[in-house]
Amino acid sequence: MSQSIKQIANLLTRPSLDRSNQKAVQYLDNNFHSFDQLEELELLVLDAQRCHEELQFNVGSSQSRINILLLEATDRAQRYANSAQELSLFRHSLADDISELPSELVSVMSDGDLNPTLLEDIETLHRNLKELENVKGYVMVIEHALKLSESSVNQVRTEPTVSLSSIQEYEALHNFVTRVSDACSNTEDSDNKQTVHLVDFLEKVRDKCWVDIKGYLSSQLSSAAEQLGWPMQMNYITASTKDKEAFNSAFFNLLKLQSLSRKFLKENSSNNEVMQGLYPIQAIVQPLSLRFKYHFEGSRQTNRLDKPEWYFEHVLNAVHEHRTFMEVVVQKLLSSTEYKHIDAWREFTNLLLLLLVRKLKRTVPSMLSRPSLLAHTIYQSLSFDASLTEEGFTLKNTSAWGMGGNSDENWSGISEYILGHHQWFDAWLAGEQKFVEDQYNDIINASDAWMVADDEADSESRFQSLKTTNSARRIKTLIEQITDRYSPLPHATQKVRFLNGIQLPLLSSYHTRISSSLDAFETLSSAFIRAVPGSLSIGFGNNHEGAVHVDTGKLTSGVEGVQRLCKALLSAAFLSQSMKGWADESFFLELWTELCHNPSMRNVVDENLLLPTPRSPATITYDKATRRAEEMIMQQICGEIEHNLKAHLNASTTNKADEQEAHEIALSQTLLGPIALLSSHLNYIRLMLPLSIFTVLYRRLSSRLADHIIQRQILYRGSFDLREGKIMRAECELWVETCHAVLQGSLGGGKQRVEAPWAKLLQAARLVGTEGEAWNEVVDATFGVQSEETWENIMLKTVGITELDRQETANVLKRRVDCAP
Repeated sequence: MSQSIKQIANLLTRPSLDRSNQKAVQYLDNNFHSFDQLEELELLVLDAQRCHEELQFNVGSSQSRINILLLEATDRAQRYANSAQELSLFRHSLADDISELPSELVSVMSDGDLNPTLLEDIETLHRNLKELENVKGYVMVIEHALKLSESSVNQVRTEPTVSLSSIQEYEALHNFVTRVSDACSNTEDSDNKQTVHLVDFLEKVRDKCWVDIKGYLSSQLSSAAEQLGWPMQMNYITASTKDKEAFNSAFFNLLKLQSLSRKFLKENSSNNEVMQGLYPIQAIVQPLSLRFKYHFEGSRQTNRLDKPEWYFEHVLNAVHEHRTFMEVVVQKLLSSTEYKHIDAWREFTNLLLLLLVRKLKRTVPSMLSRPSLLAHTIYQSLSFDASLTEEGFTLKNTSAWGMGGNSDENWSGISEYILGHHQWFDAWLAGEQKFVEDQYNDIINASDAWMVADDEADSESRFQSLKTTNSARRIKTLIEQITDRYSPLPHATQKVRFLNGIQLPLLSSYHTRISSSLDAFETLSSAFIRAVPGSLSIGFGNNHEGAVHVDTGKLTSGVEGVQRLCKALLSAAFLSQSMKGWADESFFLELWTELCHNPSMRNVVDENLLLPTPRSPATITYDKATRRAEEMIMQQICGEIEHNLKAHLNASTTNKADEQEAHEIALSQTLLGPIALLSSHLNYIRLMLPLSIFTVLYRRLSSRLADHIIQRQILYRGSFDLREGKIMRAECELWVETCHAVLQGSLGGGKQRVEAPWAKLLQAARLVGTEGEAWNEVVDATFGVQSEETWENIMLKTVGITELDRQETANVLKRRVDCAP
């Protein structure tokens, strides 16, 4: 290779001119030794020239050939270089494959990212093949079960009567499914260890086969019943003998089939739905079910969501129309069988109720967003339950009570399907709460809400003596309406939710409204605002003509102020008396008894006392509001009278020295204002308040005014003479006479009952107005050593009253300047 390279390099070197000249000279010297030989030189030059041309041609050809060879060599070298590069990459890839070959021998169980080995692939294929063989076996099992099912139905169709021999094919199917179930019971899934689903499918095939058998026999009974006129109201007695025998035969076939079902069907199996109800009565109900679906589950105008009473009435009419047929004909057929304990009419009714359950299940969810429609449906269901119960329907002697294992004969009602669903019941309760809230707001915001209602509006004797406001009367009516709405509910827990969630919050809201009005009255009352200078008026705006000024004194003073308090008192007292009356009603007594006997609800009774009893928190709060209003009325009346009496008391003390002796007693004009104020207040509350409340108020405010007058006009005004004492006596008797004139015997008991609260004041006034021997006798008896009994006798003889004790009498007598103890 190196030799060739050298040759190529030598050939590519340029020729040397000096060497060529040297070689030419040497050639001439060697070949031409004389001038004679020069003649051959020309020939030699020509040969050389020809040779040169040939060489030049050869050089050109060689150069072209060389260029071609160089291009070919370059191309071949490039291909060789690319091939060498590819071979290098292939070598590296081959090295990677070789390095991966050992890892392919590791099981895929060791790393989830690795591909399975060949051995594992073979094992997988082997398992798949085994599973396919199992599937083939399953398919063969299913095929055999389906053939047995078909043959079972065909066998029943070919037999005129039902017996054990007529269902041999079904028995074979039942035994086959049992064997497969036993064989698969020990089979465990490799992952979840669950029972093979094949058993579930075979059980469904078996149950479907039984349903088909029952369906065929039911169709025969339905056809026979149609010949008798079913489902119309029919006369069984006038029917032909042939039709009767066909009906009876089909009826007994279904009963025999149900008797045979005990051998194959278990109550705890998936076919429990088939066990509900007697088979022949199920078949009889089927035409009624189709009619119900036609009218109330299709597109007809009778299928209206807002008319639940239509389908309830439809079922109720069907129950009533076919009762005679069930009790006479069907019951007679049952009496000759083992099902003689079943009441045919109750069983028939119980199966018809399933139509309503199906209807409610479809319609109630769409009513949840329409509270009024949901409430209407619930009330209609409760009315339906009441009507059906009045018909005498119970679960006793029905399949649901006897064959179903349910020992409770009480029927919970179709309404329980709605009320027992917590979400539906909560939606209904929320709708009722919203309705009551709206009604409450309308009552409170009415223009005549706080006007005193007419006595003739309430004819109940219990409330005839108690006036009240329109709002209180309407609140009472609203609460009673709520009671009427939830009283038909079957469970006490449901009733308590209405009581606790609607009625008690309603009572609490109204009590809060009454309390707020009393709080506002206290805030604005002159009796309280007097302590804050400048607070007697409220101004809005600046001091210009457009400013609004509200005189709070006019709102809370005089008869108008007492009128506001009386309205609050009458409202609270009316509802308190109403709640005490509700406590005697049979509904709440029964609810109370039921709660007391319910251990889960006993804590509600013990802790909260939610029911409207005299000891319940709601009743107590209204009693407190009533007492508070009474106290505020007394404070308001006494405060105003005492305030107006100040001018008279000040005038009687300051003008004492200027007064002249006079034989005639003249009453001060300053006393007429307080007297008139007392008269107007007493007259208003006498007409407005019931006698019991008015009597208490009269005693309290009269006692307070009497004590106030004794203290301010007699005991703490200084000394006075006989003439002033006589004036005091006349003034004090005027107070009592004013009360007599206003009350007009309304208290009963004569003058003594009116004068009783004023007794101390009358005694003190008569003492200071006594003169002559009577005065001396009173002074001697009071300050002397006579016994208490003697002193009391002297008091009774002199003034006719002994309300003050001896020490108080002494203090009164000492006010006279002529008293010398």
